Amino acid sequence: MNRLPLHEDLYLIAHDQSGKPLIHQSSMALGLAGAVLLELAVSGRVTVADGRVTVSRPPAGDLPVSLADGDVRLLVKKAADGLYDRTREALVASGVLVRVSRRRLGMLPYTRYQLADIASVVRASSGVRSAVEGWKPPDARCAALCGLVAVLRLEAELYLDQPANRLVGRLREIASAAPPVVGELVAVVDTLVGEAAVAVYR
Repeated sequence: MNRLPLHEDLYLIAHDQSGKPLIHQSSMALGLAGAVLLELAVSGRVTVADGRVTVSRPPAGDLPVSLADGDVRLLVKKAADGLYDRTREALVASGVLVRVSRRRLGMLPYTRYQLADIASVVRASSGVRSAVEGWKPPDARCAALCGLVAVLRLEAELYLDQPANRLVGRLREIASAAPPVVGELVAVVDTLVGEAAVAVYR
């Protein structure tokens, strides 16, 4: 199986096996948007500097977001709109997720999107686990995923026998040691997720 896009790996890590999201959907959408931009940045298709995004080369294939030069914070926020649903549908279309309809208490219908194969999420998180444990040096893409897992506080889904705060610190260290664009974009997502969390309680 070919490697999934970075934002799809993040989606899988952010759900349990039954398809239940592990974090608030607004935070996850911002993380997914950051993941799309991070993958484009580490592949050299966009440049991010001083809070601005510049499209260097037209991205190959279909993108799940609209892309244009502009302010990086605004671009991430705009890209997050509807991205959660588009990511889920792409994973269903590729057979990674399966749509399952059930009834709660025998009456209320609901739909979950479950893993077709647990191997998908194992593959999604294997690079992050390897980087944390020192088994394999992380590339920029892996470091980006480490940073996003830390920002979204998904460290428990790595199933590593380390205290949560130490593990989050290690994930952030890996991201900060990557090319500067990784740290810059992870910091943007971190700020936006924090702002979204505060907005929920206003």
